[in-house]
Amino acid sequence: MISVENISKSYGDVQAVKGMTFQAQDAQITTLLGANGSGKTTTLRSISGLLKQDGGAVKVDGIDVKQDTIAAQRRLGVFPDSFGLYTRLTTREHMEYFAELHGLHGSALDAAVSEVSERLNLEDILDRRTEGFSQGQRMKVALSRAIMHKPQNIVLDEPTRGLDVMNIRLLRHILQELKDAGHCVLLSSHVMAEVEILSDHVVMMADGVVCAEGSPLELISKSGQPNLEEAFVVLTGQKDHQERNVA
Repeated sequence: MISVENISKSYGDVQAVKGMTFQAQDAQITTLLGANGSGKTTTLRSISGLLKQDGGAVKVDGIDVKQDTIAAQRRLGVFPDSFGLYTRLTTREHMEYFAELHGLHGSALDAAVSEVSERLNLEDILDRRTEGFSQGQRMKVALSRAIMHKPQNIVLDEPTRGLDVMNIRLLRHILQELKDAGHCVLLSSHVMAEVEILSDHVVMMADGVVCAEGSPLELISKSGQPNLEEAFVVLTGQKDHQERNVA
């Protein structure tokens, strides 16, 4: 489980996150839903221990990320906002490198590479350098690194961006499998259709704050709107913001 308690983060004069509080439960897919610039990536980087929030606390399975970053990161698999592949390494070398970072060696490492390779259909690119890979192939390598050590919690920053229909379906299937196995899956998105299909719990964000949260059906009901997109506009106040900009 991931718990975010009143966190804030500023970059100079810009306050990106302002008192964010929510929980992502085990055996659920939780989605941060917000427009670009709403604070989703800053929130996920705070959870991942990639930056230190100014205030509040983030806990991963009860471990305070700021107090014991390494211990918390052992419980996390992170799929970053940019895939960050090393183009001179093969897919296998990426997988082995990240597995070793998480303490896997010898036969355990070999077994993990074999299992994840089969799960993600990586056999045909396993020993190819990642330079020149398609977006879908890059996604698979990034995801393989995140799940090599079988972490309890998976954090993904806009994982479907740039993917074709078949790779989106594959990713959706894998995330559903992780959820069904009891993992906590936390992702960010601004694609309403994906959020509505995937999510058990949605945290709507705007301007660095939580505006509303609940299941897609609960949010639609709460807003009195016919679908999640219209619910988002109403519950985050984006309609007022758009009207002010037009005025």
